[in-house]
This record gives sequence, C-alpha cells and structure tokens, in this order.
Amino acid sequence: MVLKKSLGQHFLKDENVLAKIVEALKQNPFTQLLEVGPGGGALTKHLVALPDIDFIAVELDDEKVALLPKCLPHTKGKIIHKNFLHIDPPFDGLFTIIGNFPYNISTEILFKGIEWKDQVQTIIGMFQKEVAQRVAAPAGSKTYGVISVLIQAFFDVEYLFDVPPQSFTPPPKVMSGVIRLTRAAVPLVVKSERAFKVLVKTAFNQRRKMLRNAVKSLFSETTLQDDIFTKRAEQLTKEDFAALSFKML
Repeated sequence: MVLKKSLGQHFLKDENVLAKIVEALKQNPFTQLLEVGPGGGALTKHLVALPDIDFIAVELDDEKVALLPKCLPHTKGKIIHKNFLHIDPPFDGLFTIIGNFPYNISTEILFKGIEWKDQVQTIIGMFQKEVAQRVAAPAGSKTYGVISVLIQAFFDVEYLFDVPPQSFTPPPKVMSGVIRLTRAAVPLVVKSERAFKVLVKTAFNQRRKMLRNAVKSLFSETTLQDDIFTKRAEQLTKEDFAALSFKML
C-alpha cells in the first residue's frame, strides 16, 4: 500500500489500540457513524462490523477509495471520495465522527465538528499527543489556549490514552493520543459565536499580558476596570469568556 506524505498518512496497525478505540466509541449510543480517513481500513473493519449502524466513510486518496470495497465489501457505496473539510453533513439527524485523523488537518477537523455541532453527538479521534492535550487542557494549565476554550465551549473533552509511534506504519516522529468529545448537555450561552471567538483569540494572542491590556480594544474603559481584567487569559474559564462576551463593544 502506497503511503502519501502529502495527506499525512500514518496507518494504525496495533489491534489492541484499535480495540480500545472501538470500546470507547461504544460507550456513547449512536446509530449513524462517519469515519474520517479510513486509509487501509484497519479501524474500518471493526466499525462496519458494529450491528445496526449506518456507516459512511470520507476518503480523499484515490487508491484507498478503490481498494477499500475490495478488502471490505461492506464499504461498497459507503465512501465519499472528497476532502472532509469540503463536505456537507453526510447524514440527516444526529451522528458520531471517528477517525485516525491526518495530523496536518486535525484541528480543522475539530472546527468542522463545531460547525456541525447541532448534529454531532460525539467525536473520537487520534491526534498528535500535543494537540490532543491542548484540546483537553483545563483552565490554568500551560497548554490551555484558544483551541481548548473554543472546543470546550461546545463539547466535553476527555483525554483517553496515549498511542506510541510503533503502533503505526510508518511510525510518526511523535507520540499520539486519543480523545473523546461529547456534545455538552448544556450549551454555553454567548453573545454570538463570532464575538466569543474574537474575544478568545484576542485574549490569547498576548497570553502573557494582563487581560486588560490584551483585549482593551474590545471593551469600554469602564468595563475594563472590572477585577477579572487583572487576570491573564489562561486563568479564565470558558464560562468567564462567555460572560465577558456580553460586555463587548
């Protein structure tokens, strides 16, 4: 099987890791499942075996699109041959997303999940460990940042387990990690998603500065006197950012 560096391909081969991913998937009920980047089908073969599940995969690589139905007949007619970032939701109603995500677009995949948040129940994905840790990071930690807040505003995030390089072909040069995102039971109430995103990005753009200096263009002088503006961005919870969004100019 030809690997394409341009697509960030590292195929998972460790059956123990695959079993743990499927076990994590089963913990949240679902009936419609989208796999992003099935590649050679190592995970796919477990997914198509799940009972009573409507399965679709999205794959950009021509060779893998041709190969998968030959190796796994259950995938015939179930593969969307496109870039995941350019498709519309493939199901009506609620669905779950899973994948050994290409590392070069993994954060963009998550933001696509946010775009579809009204339909996406759960996302289980393999990421570069550093990215996975950032997504799951709690407020106050060194790895807490823009992606942590923007994802956690809509999804509860759990870091599940590490995956070493030797679990893949070819082995990546970094550790990997699997995380699970579950749609938040109570959505965060913000002034608008755009305002919230602008606030979070502006605050973390100068994360070492006191918030008052980092976001002064977004608030009135009076509002900036509030004690919360003496903190730094990493000290604010997602709820803090949500509340502040209503005070923006």
